[in-house]
Amino acid sequence: MSTIQRKAEHIQICLESDVQFKTQGSGFDRYQFSHSCLPELDYSEIDLTTKLLGKQLGAPILISSMTGGTLQAKEINYRLAEVAQEYRLAMGVGSQRVAIEQPQVANTFQVRKLAPDILLLANLGAIQLNYRYGIDECLKAVELLEADALILHLNPLQECIQPHGDTNFKGLLDRIAIVCERLPVPVIIKEVGNGISAEMAHQLIVAGASGIDVAGAGGTSWAKVESERAKTALQRRLGQTFGDWGIPTTECITTIRQLAPTLPLIASGGLRNGLDVAKAIALGADVAGLALPFLQAADESTMAVRELVQILMTEIQTVLFCTGNANLAALQQTNCLHLLR
Repeated sequence: MSTIQRKAEHIQICLESDVQFKTQGSGFDRYQFSHSCLPELDYSEIDLTTKLLGKQLGAPILISSMTGGTLQAKEINYRLAEVAQEYRLAMGVGSQRVAIEQPQVANTFQVRKLAPDILLLANLGAIQLNYRYGIDECLKAVELLEADALILHLNPLQECIQPHGDTNFKGLLDRIAIVCERLPVPVIIKEVGNGISAEMAHQLIVAGASGIDVAGAGGTSWAKVESERAKTALQRRLGQTFGDWGIPTTECITTIRQLAPTLPLIASGGLRNGLDVAKAIALGADVAGLALPFLQAADESTMAVRELVQILMTEIQTVLFCTGNANLAALQQTNCLHLLR
């Protein structure tokens, strides 16, 4: 099967099949904000702006890495980029391996012309560094996108279940370290929905990672996605067995932030609304990434993406107002989020 066909199947399955975590949640439902009945704030003056990797954002929202390589993916990426520019949001694209190996689909990723001012993140699978990729391919991914940083994503569980998956992860940390040292832009390490522990985060930081996207358990399960694509009973069974495998997103955020107080930290994995975003920020994340809600909206129209962003920003603003916090820094510094017992 071609990489392009696999990309098309991934979009279709995520949009049409139930591939969400079931027994394992992201952890956000275990937290609750304390309500302030007298905020002493003007709602219209609440500030959602923040910075990530030195770039100003209009809100702490990352349109997470999703897709590219097909005509449908091009339309999705272009719609997302247009709205990201309008609201000054960060945006990542799906794995660019297909564009490096098949240059004719590179334009399905090239959104910089639509979003000249946003924080834009290139993306490659870290595992490809063990399969003939090196600094040249990483540079090509960054240059193709005119990106501000490179995401190297880690997906060992998905590779175990995916037909003909790349499963030689031996020595990969050293190769990641070389890329972090030699690439002229920051490198962010991201999981794909099973989480990054504090121990692994420490090793990645020592290797030179400029930031971590925890991509914890609780949202889309790529084990279940690959189970839907399975050609054999074994692969189908593996995907079902490990469909809820991983570390909850909230656990990743809190443990990594405790380990690295100043590290650029992205929270993704099962965030579905602005309340989840606000909880992620209060727990210590710098920005929060959402994928499936944006995929669903972008599959519909640019207007649907715009409406989703407006909803998310209004929800975050409402949390700040009803907890008595004028901005995101205040939200992180006040003890207004509590673990339910």
